[in-house]
Amino acid sequence: MDFVDRITRFPLALDADRAASVSALFVAAPAPLQKLLKGAAGTSPYLAGLIQKEADWLLDALPHEDVVARETAGFEALDAAELGVALRRAKRRVALYTALADLGGVWPLEKVTGALSDLADRAVDLALRVHVAHEARRGKLPETQADAGGIFALAMGKGGAKELNYSSDIDLIVLFDETAYDEADQHEARAALIRATRRMAATLSDVTEHGYVFRTDLRLRPDASVTPVCISTAAALAYYEAEGRTWERAAFIKARAAAGDIAAGQRFLRELRPFVWRKHLDFAAIQDAHDMRLRIRDHKGLGGRLDIPGHNMKLGQGGIREIEFFTQTRQLIAGGRDPDLRCRDTVGGLAALAQKGWIPQGVADRLTDHYREHRDIEHRIQMVNDAQTHCLPKDAEGIATVAAMMGQDDAARWSGRLKSRLEDVHELTESFFSPTDAAPRPDISDEARAIIDRWQHYPALRSQRAQQVFQRIEPELLSRMSCAGQPDEVLARFDAFLSGLPSGVQLFSLFEANPQLIDLIVDICGTAPGLSAYLSRHPAVLDAVLGGSFFAAWPGPQSLRDDLAKQLQTALNAPGGGYERALDAARRWAHEWHFRIGVHHLRGLIDADEAGGQYADLADACVAALTPVTVQDFSRRHGPPPGQGAVVLGMGSLGARQLNAGSDLDLIVIYDADGVDSSDGPKPLTARPYYARLTQALITAVSAPTAEGRLYEVDMRLRPSGRQGPVATSVQSFENYQMTEAWTWEHLALTRARVVGLAGENAQPLADRIEELRLSVLKDRGGDPRVMPDLAKMRERIFAAKPVDGAWEAKIGPGRLQDIDLLAQSCALRAGEPQRGTLAQLRCGKRAGLLGGQEADRLASSYRLLWRIQGSARLLTERPLDFDEIGHGGQVFLLRETGCEDLDELSSRLNAATEAAAAIIDTQLGRVD
Repeated sequence: MDFVDRITRFPLALDADRAASVSALFVAAPAPLQKLLKGAAGTSPYLAGLIQKEADWLLDALPHEDVVARETAGFEALDAAELGVALRRAKRRVALYTALADLGGVWPLEKVTGALSDLADRAVDLALRVHVAHEARRGKLPETQADAGGIFALAMGKGGAKELNYSSDIDLIVLFDETAYDEADQHEARAALIRATRRMAATLSDVTEHGYVFRTDLRLRPDASVTPVCISTAAALAYYEAEGRTWERAAFIKARAAAGDIAAGQRFLRELRPFVWRKHLDFAAIQDAHDMRLRIRDHKGLGGRLDIPGHNMKLGQGGIREIEFFTQTRQLIAGGRDPDLRCRDTVGGLAALAQKGWIPQGVADRLTDHYREHRDIEHRIQMVNDAQTHCLPKDAEGIATVAAMMGQDDAARWSGRLKSRLEDVHELTESFFSPTDAAPRPDISDEARAIIDRWQHYPALRSQRAQQVFQRIEPELLSRMSCAGQPDEVLARFDAFLSGLPSGVQLFSLFEANPQLIDLIVDICGTAPGLSAYLSRHPAVLDAVLGGSFFAAWPGPQSLRDDLAKQLQTALNAPGGGYERALDAARRWAHEWHFRIGVHHLRGLIDADEAGGQYADLADACVAALTPVTVQDFSRRHGPPPGQGAVVLGMGSLGARQLNAGSDLDLIVIYDADGVDSSDGPKPLTARPYYARLTQALITAVSAPTAEGRLYEVDMRLRPSGRQGPVATSVQSFENYQMTEAWTWEHLALTRARVVGLAGENAQPLADRIEELRLSVLKDRGGDPRVMPDLAKMRERIFAAKPVDGAWEAKIGPGRLQDIDLLAQSCALRAGEPQRGTLAQLRCGKRAGLLGGQEADRLASSYRLLWRIQGSARLLTERPLDFDEIGHGGQVFLLRETGCEDLDELSSRLNAATEAAAAIIDTQLGRVD
């Protein structure tokens, strides 16, 4: 049967002559358009009626690239009544054109839904503007320079994602920018814009003799039962901040400024980002989405057996909504940390999730394939009679019609294939949402039961929801603890961890969705109580473990600085962002990297030496990135740094690039006003108070506790004159002090000084000058005969003030780390060499003949052992090393780090190392006359 025969058999079909002329047009057209026309065969009464009404137009319209632009050209000049008629005609024509292109396989799904969505955008924009203009002409809308009176419509749902189908409602949230009006005019403007919104909706959705354009739903707005159809952006933001729910966050994934004042709409969406996209991984969204799915199924009566006749392709089992929920929930979980996941469309969202490793590529491919076919079927259902339905026909004839429209002659075979697809979607998505039933609790001792019983009174478990999630993960936690080497120790440490958590829903949901994290927390609790305590203060760092790069190689100092600088700029420029948000972002970022170093050390991926360098890289990045941000914030009030600016010097362990998990930062600030008397800003300051206050701001940026905790404790006592000196020192004063007043201990400290931050755009020459000055001081003052006698006196005072703290003390005492550090610094000072690290300074002493070869090697060997003990101990505990406290797991870790078989061997090696080092240092100082 040829096309003319088929088209004349349509209900309400064209007469034979008209059908033949339409057919002839396509036969003469290029091959894609022939395919398009042939695909219309066997279609619906709705399409047949459209073809009959619009045959003349169809002859003229085909082919045309942008049918929406063609059919709505010039509509801006129409009044409201004329616009309503014109839009209904345009809807008929665009729907017909799109349906033919769809059935003929000429357009892919995205182009089909995109054309319908473009028409919706255009219709809403035209209708809004014509009614806003009407209010203005009536004198009811106060004057404003804002586009469209500051009103805008957000396309939500399928419209926002440009995924509209043939019979979709359009979900809109209509808001207005109240700042476009004087405060006295805002009430009048609000009333006028509410009227314009109502009339816009009527223009689009009222059914007239010409039909309708789009059914318009305004119920997604904040608190729709009590608010008008158009509210201010301020009211909307206040609602979402105080009362917004997870389903509203999910809805805004697809939100798009589609009509009216687009710029105002985009500003609003930027300001709303913190509500939609949480800064931490949000696995609690899984439970919210699951509860929502269950409510929809119960409300629609969609539970029970899966049958093809009458099946709801949108809300039913294995349907479109399940794929959308799966995608959007995954996006909500991780999109706050990764903006690349914030795709509006479902197919794009699945692709992004697969690319970033949140779902397997195979799962994304299968769900994408199912989604496309589900949407095609949904379109065919709606083509039949322009019905707002997502349900397959209940009769065999209706099923056969839909199958035929999908290009399948065998309806039974098509139905079987569809059922398999629906079951596959259900299987792929259901396990993600449905919480597993709690396993039985393993056998535990009475002591363990007493510990567990008190958990219900901890802050983390105070809410009913936290208790529900924890009940599901508790058996798995206890089971894995029971398999640890010392289960009682692990349970006690987990108890300490749990008691320190301020809240639990997010963390427990994280464990439930990612059971591998339970192994990690058990490992940490069983081995490193210090790291466990850190984790209880910063539980959000577990988010980083799920990133694909957590166990990758160390990126290096420059990559860290660049990454943090990018994070800070994002926080500064984000809606609602600013300096305080940047400080919070720095803390979140640093805590994750700090935790990563600890986990790598604990798992044996790095040793204490590598960890020391990585902790230093991290501190460098924090100071280097925060310094210009702090200067920028300070400059807004007081102007940019006068003169050449300032530099931040890292001293002590930071300068030597060897920190541990509990290190603070020794810093000093040196500036050069370069003859400039004062700053140039709204509140200018003379140079000395300017740099003093800037230094205080820098200290605050690094050390002050915020909502995200603190970065580091900062010690400024190594500055000239110590606590009595100014917090910032001019370079001229610094040079004079070092050459004429500084004590030997200050020259020793200078051997480790290193520039870690630049304050001001012109500060690099100052940094170079200070390094030259440092070397000059070392060369000039290193030959002073008082160096070694002063060192001997310093050593005596240190030992008298702080005796050795226990048998396992590695830092302070004869022959221990600090003792070796001081001798090494004296080597660099006396040799006038630039080396900062202890081992490098010992080698320089050997080269200069200040140390014998065997002495230098023995000191270096002792230092390495002591550092491994010290660096590992600070990861294990925040208190002096106590083997009873760290338990069996900590002991095993420390023995592995030091290469000892047992504690006796470690004790023997520690004593031998300290005795040998102390003897060498005694000998060195004993040579002093």
